[in-house]
Amino acid sequence: MTEELLYRLENRVAMLTLNRPERLNALTKDMMRELRSRLADAAMDDGIGCVVLTGAGNAFCAGGDVRVQATVAAEGSPETPEQRADQLRASMEASRLLHEMPKPTIAMVNGVAAGAGLSLALACDLRIAGRSARMTTAFAKVGLSGDYGGTWFLTRLIGTAKARELYFLSEVLDAPRIEALGLANRVVGDDELMAETMALAEKLANGPSVALRYMKRNLNVALHGDLSAGLDSEAYGMLRSRASDDHKEAARAFVEKRQPAFKGR
Repeated sequence: MTEELLYRLENRVAMLTLNRPERLNALTKDMMRELRSRLADAAMDDGIGCVVLTGAGNAFCAGGDVRVQATVAAEGSPETPEQRADQLRASMEASRLLHEMPKPTIAMVNGVAAGAGLSLALACDLRIAGRSARMTTAFAKVGLSGDYGGTWFLTRLIGTAKARELYFLSEVLDAPRIEALGLANRVVGDDELMAETMALAEKLANGPSVALRYMKRNLNVALHGDLSAGLDSEAYGMLRSRASDDHKEAARAFVEKRQPAFKGR
């Protein structure tokens, strides 16, 4: 595994840490290759109930490495535009995995989340931000149009008019604006960020995994499907989760007036 991505598994929570703090965790090819691999594995691993994405040091992720981009712009690339587009599209699978994997994903935003870094945070199901968090689309400032699904996620999260404003102007949002716009589910003190995020992640990771899987699928269908598709998805999910051991345990616990002990099956 590259040292540019750190991995830890504890209490069914997989924590993935972008690890280039000296460059505000700007993305590299190796980092993204490893991130895609780890996310794909986590999606299939029954021992993982929740994934947390964060950054080392005082930043979540500054997006693409502008120094590398400047070199490519000045010197060109031996690859064709089609080859480079294919490589970028493959790299952007990280956003799809965060959004679609059948278990909850959380972005722990500890500082700046800019450009593709913001897109990765938006791809997660939930975002917990520290008071020092800053968010910006950033692309307009470097003459780029945007990637990693940011336009798709931001439009659905806050609406098309505000998403266009944030992309066109690349305004830097502080924690109060982040909270007011709904870009973070919770904003907490920096010294509380890890504890708050892990408490939430462990609650989700040790919850009714089958039900959470189908809840997430239903919610994703609701983003782009019609009502009929939503009802179809809900019907299947209800039948599958009703047959789960976790539902049976929850029903027994309700009758016995105790907390259920979920096993994730």
